[in-house]
Amino acid sequence: MRARLLAALALICLGLGPARAEEVLRVGDQRGNARALMEAAGVLEGLSYRLEWSEFPAAAPLLEALNAGAIDVGGCGDAPFTFAAAAGVPVRAFLAFRNRQDGLAILVAPDSPIRTVADLKGKRIATNRGSIGHQVVLAALEEAGLPADSVRFHFLPPADAKLALASGAVDAWSTWEPYTSAAELAGLVRVLRDGNGITPGLSYAVASESALKAKRPLLADFAARLARARAWALADPKPYAAVWSKLIGLPEAVPLRWFGRAAYRTVPIDAEVIADEQRIIDLYVRAGLIPKARAPRAEAILDPSFTDAAAVR
Repeated sequence: MRARLLAALALICLGLGPARAEEVLRVGDQRGNARALMEAAGVLEGLSYRLEWSEFPAAAPLLEALNAGAIDVGGCGDAPFTFAAAAGVPVRAFLAFRNRQDGLAILVAPDSPIRTVADLKGKRIATNRGSIGHQVVLAALEEAGLPADSVRFHFLPPADAKLALASGAVDAWSTWEPYTSAAELAGLVRVLRDGNGITPGLSYAVASESALKAKRPLLADFAARLARARAWALADPKPYAAVWSKLIGLPEAVPLRWFGRAAYRTVPIDAEVIADEQRIIDLYVRAGLIPKARAPRAEAILDPSFTDAAAVR
Protein backbone atom coordinates (compact mmCIF):
# COMPACT_ATOMS: atom_id res chain seq x y z
CA MET A 1 0.00 0.00 0.00
CA ARG A 2 2.78 2.38 0.98
CA ALA A 3 4.72 1.54 -2.20
CA ARG A 4 1.64 2.20 -4.40
CA LEU A 5 1.10 5.58 -2.66
CA LEU A 6 4.70 6.65 -3.23
CA ALA A 7 4.48 5.62 -6.86
CA ALA A 8 1.31 7.65 -7.34
CA LEU A 9 2.89 10.72 -5.78
CA ALA A 10 5.90 10.31 -8.03
CA LEU A 11 3.66 10.25 -11.11
CA ILE A 12 1.85 13.39 -9.95
CA CYS A 13 5.16 15.18 -9.46
CA LEU A 14 6.35 14.10 -12.89
CA GLY A 15 3.13 15.37 -14.39
CA LEU A 16 3.59 18.77 -12.83
CA GLY A 17 7.08 19.12 -14.30
CA PRO A 18 10.04 20.92 -12.75
CA ALA A 19 9.15 23.84 -10.48
CA ARG A 20 10.50 27.22 -11.63
CA ALA A 21 11.81 29.30 -8.77
CA GLU A 22 10.40 32.81 -8.71
CA GLU A 23 13.06 35.41 -9.40
CA VAL A 24 13.52 38.01 -6.68
CA LEU A 25 15.08 41.46 -6.76
CA ARG A 26 16.01 42.63 -3.24
CA VAL A 27 15.64 46.40 -3.04
CA GLY A 28 16.98 48.68 -0.33
CA ASP A 29 14.89 51.80 0.17
CA GLN A 30 14.79 54.86 2.36
CA ARG A 31 11.41 55.74 3.76
CA GLY A 32 9.22 57.66 1.33
CA ASN A 33 11.63 57.14 -1.54
CA ALA A 34 11.53 54.59 -4.37
CA ARG A 35 8.77 52.31 -3.08
CA ALA A 36 6.36 55.11 -2.19
CA LEU A 37 7.12 56.86 -5.48
CA MET A 38 6.66 53.75 -7.62
CA GLU A 39 3.49 52.69 -5.86
CA ALA A 40 2.02 56.19 -6.15
CA ALA A 41 2.91 56.32 -9.85
CA GLY A 42 1.34 52.89 -10.47
CA VAL A 43 4.38 51.46 -12.23
CA LEU A 44 4.64 48.19 -10.29
CA GLU A 45 1.87 46.34 -12.11
CA GLY A 46 2.68 43.26 -14.19
CA LEU A 47 6.01 42.34 -12.63
CA SER A 48 7.42 39.02 -13.84
CA TYR A 49 9.55 38.79 -10.69
CA ARG A 50 9.09 39.63 -7.04
CA LEU A 51 10.39 42.75 -5.33
CA GLU A 52 11.61 42.20 -1.79
CA TRP A 53 11.82 45.59 -0.07
CA SER A 54 14.04 46.47 2.89
CA GLU A 55 13.85 49.89 4.52
CA PHE A 56 16.86 51.81 5.83
CA PRO A 57 17.08 55.11 7.76
CA ALA A 58 19.90 56.46 5.58
CA ALA A 59 22.20 55.64 2.68
CA ALA A 60 25.14 54.43 4.78
CA PRO A 61 23.39 51.37 6.31
CA LEU A 62 21.76 50.65 2.94
CA LEU A 63 25.20 50.47 1.33
CA GLU A 64 26.47 48.34 4.20
CA ALA A 65 23.65 45.88 3.52
CA LEU A 66 24.55 45.85 -0.17
CA ASN A 67 28.17 45.17 0.72
CA ALA A 68 27.05 42.28 2.94
CA GLY A 69 24.98 40.78 0.13
CA ALA A 70 21.67 41.35 1.93
CA ILE A 71 20.22 43.44 -0.91
CA ASP A 72 20.84 43.68 -4.67
CA VAL A 73 19.96 47.28 -5.42
CA GLY A 74 19.16 50.58 -3.72
CA GLY A 75 19.11 54.34 -4.08
CA CYS A 76 21.54 56.89 -2.64
CA GLY A 77 23.10 60.28 -3.17
CA ASP A 78 26.42 60.82 -4.87
CA ALA A 79 28.32 61.45 -1.61
CA PRO A 80 27.63 58.16 0.23
CA PHE A 81 27.97 56.25 -3.02
CA THR A 82 31.41 57.76 -3.61
CA PHE A 83 32.59 56.94 -0.09
CA ALA A 84 31.30 53.37 -0.36
CA ALA A 85 33.07 52.81 -3.67
CA ALA A 86 36.30 54.27 -2.26
CA ALA A 87 36.00 51.94 0.74
CA GLY A 88 35.95 48.93 -1.57
CA VAL A 89 32.23 48.15 -1.59
CA PRO A 90 31.53 46.24 -4.84
CA VAL A 91 28.90 48.69 -6.04
CA ARG A 92 28.20 50.48 -9.31
CA ALA A 93 25.64 53.12 -10.22
CA PHE A 94 23.45 52.11 -13.18
CA LEU A 95 20.83 54.87 -13.20
CA ALA A 96 21.36 58.59 -12.53
CA PHE A 97 19.09 61.44 -11.48
CA ARG A 98 19.73 65.17 -11.35
CA ASN A 99 17.96 67.75 -9.26
CA ARG A 100 18.29 71.38 -8.30
CA GLN A 101 20.13 71.86 -5.03
CA ASP A 102 17.99 74.45 -3.22
CA GLY A 103 17.31 71.89 -0.51
CA LEU A 104 20.95 70.95 0.03
CA ALA A 105 22.02 73.84 2.19
CA ILE A 106 24.13 75.28 4.97
CA LEU A 107 21.62 76.66 7.46
CA VAL A 108 22.03 79.18 10.26
CA ALA A 109 19.63 80.64 12.80
CA PRO A 110 17.50 83.50 11.41
CA ASP A 111 19.23 86.06 13.65
CA SER A 112 22.76 84.66 13.21
CA PRO A 113 25.49 87.23 12.51
CA ILE A 114 26.94 84.79 9.94
CA ARG A 115 26.15 86.25 6.52
CA THR A 116 28.67 84.70 4.14
CA VAL A 117 30.54 81.42 3.84
CA ALA A 118 33.71 83.32 4.74
CA ASP A 119 32.08 84.08 8.11
CA LEU A 120 32.12 80.34 8.87
CA LYS A 121 35.87 80.39 9.47
CA GLY A 122 36.50 78.92 12.91
CA LYS A 123 32.79 78.13 13.40
CA ARG A 124 31.10 74.85 14.35
CA ILE A 125 29.06 73.06 11.66
CA ALA A 126 26.84 70.04 12.27
CA THR A 127 26.32 67.46 9.54
CA ASN A 128 26.72 63.73 8.82
CA ARG A 129 30.22 62.58 7.99
CA GLY A 130 30.47 61.63 4.32
CA SER A 131 26.99 62.93 3.53
CA ILE A 132 25.89 65.39 0.87
CA GLY A 133 25.72 67.90 3.74
CA HIS A 134 29.43 67.35 4.29
CA GLN A 135 29.98 67.68 0.55
CA VAL A 136 28.30 71.09 0.23
CA VAL A 137 30.35 72.54 3.09
CA LEU A 138 33.60 71.41 1.46
CA ALA A 139 32.49 72.82 -1.91
CA ALA A 140 31.36 76.12 -0.36
CA LEU A 141 34.65 76.51 1.52
CA GLU A 142 36.62 75.93 -1.69
CA GLU A 143 34.46 78.50 -3.47
CA ALA A 144 35.27 81.00 -0.70
CA GLY A 145 38.98 80.19 -0.86
CA LEU A 146 39.04 78.51 2.55
CA PRO A 147 40.67 75.15 3.40
CA ALA A 148 38.58 72.24 4.63
CA ASP A 149 40.02 72.54 8.15
CA SER A 150 38.95 76.17 8.55
CA VAL A 151 35.70 75.02 10.22
CA ARG A 152 35.02 72.60 13.06
CA PHE A 153 32.76 69.75 12.02
CA HIS A 154 30.39 68.15 14.52
CA PHE A 155 29.21 64.91 12.96
CA LEU A 156 25.60 64.42 14.04
CA PRO A 157 22.47 62.85 12.53
CA PRO A 158 19.87 65.39 11.31
CA ALA A 159 17.60 65.34 14.38
CA ASP A 160 20.52 65.95 16.73
CA ALA A 161 22.03 68.57 14.42
CA LYS A 162 18.75 70.46 14.34
CA LEU A 163 18.67 70.56 18.14
CA ALA A 164 22.32 71.58 18.29
CA LEU A 165 21.66 74.57 16.03
CA ALA A 166 18.55 75.59 17.97
CA SER A 167 20.44 75.44 21.28
CA GLY A 168 23.48 77.30 20.01
CA ALA A 169 25.77 74.28 20.44
CA VAL A 170 26.78 74.73 16.79
CA ASP A 171 26.82 77.78 14.54
CA ALA A 172 25.49 76.14 11.38
CA TRP A 173 23.82 72.97 10.16
CA SER A 174 24.45 71.51 6.72
CA THR A 175 21.63 69.24 5.61
CA TRP A 176 19.32 68.10 2.85
CA GLU A 177 15.66 67.43 2.16
CA PRO A 178 13.17 67.11 3.75
CA TYR A 179 14.97 68.71 6.69
CA THR A 180 15.72 71.95 4.84
CA SER A 181 12.15 72.56 3.67
CA ALA A 182 10.69 71.61 7.06
CA ALA A 183 13.03 73.97 8.93
CA GLU A 184 12.50 76.80 6.45
CA LEU A 185 8.70 76.53 6.55
CA ALA A 186 8.81 76.55 10.36
CA GLY A 187 10.90 79.74 10.30
CA LEU A 188 13.73 78.09 12.23
CA VAL A 189 16.58 78.75 9.82
CA ARG A 190 18.07 80.96 7.13
CA VAL A 191 19.90 79.52 4.13
CA LEU A 192 23.50 80.68 4.06
CA ARG A 193 24.54 78.79 0.91
CA ASP A 194 22.74 76.12 -1.06
CA GLY A 195 24.32 73.57 -3.35
CA ASN A 196 23.38 75.15 -6.67
CA GLY A 197 26.45 75.86 -8.75
CA ILE A 198 28.90 74.09 -6.44
CA THR A 199 27.52 70.54 -6.28
CA PRO A 200 26.25 68.48 -9.23
CA GLY A 201 22.87 67.42 -7.81
CA LEU A 202 23.37 63.75 -8.62
CA SER A 203 21.78 60.71 -7.04
CA TYR A 204 21.87 57.14 -8.24
CA ALA A 205 20.25 53.75 -8.37
CA VAL A 206 23.10 51.44 -7.45
CA ALA A 207 23.57 47.68 -7.55
CA SER A 208 26.11 45.17 -6.36
CA GLU A 209 28.47 43.83 -8.98
CA SER A 210 27.06 40.35 -8.45
CA ALA A 211 23.51 41.55 -9.11
CA LEU A 212 24.63 43.38 -12.25
CA LYS A 213 25.87 40.05 -13.58
CA ALA A 214 23.18 37.67 -12.30
CA LYS A 215 20.05 39.84 -12.37
CA ARG A 216 20.62 42.17 -15.29
CA PRO A 217 17.16 41.75 -16.92
CA LEU A 218 15.47 42.43 -13.58
CA LEU A 219 17.59 45.53 -13.01
CA ALA A 220 16.80 46.82 -16.51
CA ASP A 221 13.08 46.40 -15.92
CA PHE A 222 13.31 48.01 -12.47
CA ALA A 223 15.29 50.95 -13.93
CA ALA A 224 12.66 51.51 -16.62
CA ARG A 225 9.84 51.52 -14.07
CA LEU A 226 11.70 53.84 -11.70
CA ALA A 227 12.46 56.26 -14.56
CA ARG A 228 8.74 56.32 -15.49
CA ALA A 229 7.84 57.03 -11.88
CA ARG A 230 10.31 59.92 -11.73
CA ALA A 231 8.85 61.38 -14.94
CA TRP A 232 5.34 61.08 -13.46
CA ALA A 233 6.35 62.96 -10.31
CA LEU A 234 8.21 65.62 -12.32
CA ALA A 235 5.14 66.37 -14.43
CA ASP A 236 3.02 67.03 -11.32
CA PRO A 237 4.56 66.68 -7.85
CA LYS A 238 1.26 67.09 -6.00
CA PRO A 239 0.04 63.44 -6.04
CA TYR A 240 3.40 62.12 -4.86
CA ALA A 241 3.62 64.87 -2.22
CA ALA A 242 0.22 63.77 -0.88
CA VAL A 243 1.32 60.12 -0.62
CA TRP A 244 4.68 61.07 0.90
CA SER A 245 3.04 63.37 3.47
CA LYS A 246 0.73 60.61 4.73
CA LEU A 247 3.55 58.08 4.88
CA ILE A 248 6.06 60.29 6.70
CA GLY A 249 3.66 62.35 8.80
CA LEU A 250 4.90 65.80 7.81
CA PRO A 251 2.67 68.58 6.40
CA GLU A 252 2.08 68.32 2.67
CA ALA A 253 3.69 71.75 2.25
CA VAL A 254 7.08 70.18 3.03
CA PRO A 255 7.22 67.67 0.15
CA LEU A 256 5.52 70.14 -2.18
CA ARG A 257 8.28 72.66 -1.54
CA TRP A 258 10.93 69.96 -1.84
CA PHE A 259 9.70 68.18 -4.98
CA GLY A 260 8.59 71.36 -6.70
CA ARG A 261 11.97 73.04 -6.55
CA ALA A 262 14.17 69.94 -6.80
CA ALA A 263 12.69 68.79 -10.13
CA TYR A 264 14.22 65.29 -10.02
CA ARG A 265 14.77 63.92 -13.50
CA THR A 266 16.40 60.80 -14.91
CA VAL A 267 19.54 61.45 -16.95
CA PRO A 268 21.81 59.11 -18.92
CA ILE A 269 25.11 58.11 -17.40
CA ASP A 270 27.07 60.00 -20.02
CA ALA A 271 30.35 61.93 -20.21
CA GLU A 272 28.85 64.83 -18.23
CA VAL A 273 27.73 62.61 -15.34
CA ILE A 274 31.07 60.80 -15.33
CA ALA A 275 32.92 64.14 -15.23
CA ASP A 276 30.74 65.41 -12.35
CA GLU A 277 31.28 62.20 -10.38
CA GLN A 278 35.03 62.52 -10.91
CA ARG A 279 34.89 66.09 -9.56
CA ILE A 280 33.23 64.76 -6.39
CA ILE A 281 35.96 62.14 -5.97
CA ASP A 282 38.65 64.77 -6.50
CA LEU A 283 37.01 67.11 -3.97
CA TYR A 284 37.14 64.43 -1.29
CA VAL A 285 40.76 63.62 -2.12
CA ARG A 286 41.73 67.29 -1.78
CA ALA A 287 39.90 67.47 1.55
CA GLY A 288 41.75 64.39 2.80
CA LEU A 289 38.57 62.34 3.24
CA ILE A 290 39.54 59.76 0.61
CA PRO A 291 43.21 58.71 0.36
CA LYS A 292 44.50 59.33 -3.15
CA ALA A 293 45.69 55.71 -3.39
CA ARG A 294 42.15 54.44 -2.74
CA ALA A 295 40.27 56.93 -4.90
CA PRO A 296 38.30 55.18 -7.65
CA ARG A 297 37.96 56.48 -11.17
CA ALA A 298 34.44 57.62 -11.98
CA GLU A 299 34.17 55.55 -15.15
CA ALA A 300 34.98 52.41 -13.15
CA ILE A 301 32.05 52.82 -10.76
CA LEU A 302 29.38 54.07 -13.19
CA ASP A 303 27.62 51.67 -15.57
CA PRO A 304 26.24 53.46 -18.67
CA SER A 305 24.82 50.32 -20.27
CA PHE A 306 21.29 50.74 -18.86
CA THR A 307 20.64 54.06 -20.61
CA ASP A 308 18.29 52.60 -23.24
CA ALA A 309 16.37 50.56 -20.67
CA ALA A 310 15.78 53.65 -18.52
CA ALA A 311 14.76 55.98 -21.38
CA VAL A 312 11.22 57.18 -20.65
CA ARG A 313 8.92 56.30 -23.54
